[in-house]
Amino acid sequence: MTTGTEIAWARLTAAEIQARAGTDAVVIIPVASLEQHGPHLATGVDMWLAGGIAERTARRLHAAGNPALVLPCLWTGLAEHHMPFGGTVTLERDVFAGLVGGVARSVARHGFRRIALLNGHGGNIEAIAAAAIELTTALGTPVVGVTYWLANADTFGAILERQANVQHACEAETSMMMALHPDCVRADAIARALPRRAVPPAPPGFRRHRSFAEVTDTGVIGDPGAASAAKGERLLEAAAARLAEELARPELWR
Repeated sequence: MTTGTEIAWARLTAAEIQARAGTDAVVIIPVASLEQHGPHLATGVDMWLAGGIAERTARRLHAAGNPALVLPCLWTGLAEHHMPFGGTVTLERDVFAGLVGGVARSVARHGFRRIALLNGHGGNIEAIAAAAIELTTALGTPVVGVTYWLANADTFGAILERQANVQHACEAETSMMMALHPDCVRADAIARALPRRAVPPAPPGFRRHRSFAEVTDTGVIGDPGAASAAKGERLLEAAAARLAEELARPELWR
C-alpha cells in the first residue's frame, strides 16, 4: 500500500499526515471499552469492532474520493457496570472526557476540520454525545459523535434473526467477531453463554444504573447461538456503508 492510499494515522509520518490537513479529510477516532463479553468472547470485542468498522468506513470514503484517516482505537471507556464479572478496565467520567477531548483537540490543532468520534460501547453513548457537543463549541469546528449500531438500526434489524439490534456478546457481536477475529471467539462456550435470567430494561425515556450482575447471570444479553461469520460480515459491511455515506455528506460538516 502506498502512502497515498494509507488510511491509518499511526502508519503515516507527521509530514504525510499534515499533507492531508488541507484536503477536508474526515478523521475518525474509534472509541471503545475493554470489558467482559461473557464466557465465549474476548474482552477486546468493542475495541476490535469499533476499530474494524472505522477502518472499513475510511476505506469506503477514500475509494469514493473522500480523504479519510483513522486513529488508533481509544480502548478503554465507561464500563463500571461490567466490573463484577472481572476482566474489565473502566475510567471515571471526567478522565474519559479528558482522554477523548485531548485526542480530538490534538487532531484539530493540526488543521483537520472534520472529526468523527466513532463509538463502539453502550456505556459510552451519552458521554460521546456530550463530548461532540462540547468539542464542537470549544474548537469552532464540527465534531460528530456516532454509535455505529444506533446509526444502523434498520440495516442491522434486517440481518439479525433473534434480536433487533446489538445487545451484548449477542448474536450481532458474536457474528462480527467470528468474521473479524475468529481467534477471539470460544465456540465451545457459546452454548453456556445464553443467560438463564435477564432483567427487562427500563422503559423508553428512563435511565438508571444497574450492574450487569443484576441483569444477566452470564454477562451476556441476547442469544449468541444464532451467530455466524457470514452474518457478521454482512453486519460489518452494512455498518461501514452507512457510516461512509453519512460522513461523506457535506451538510453534516457545515
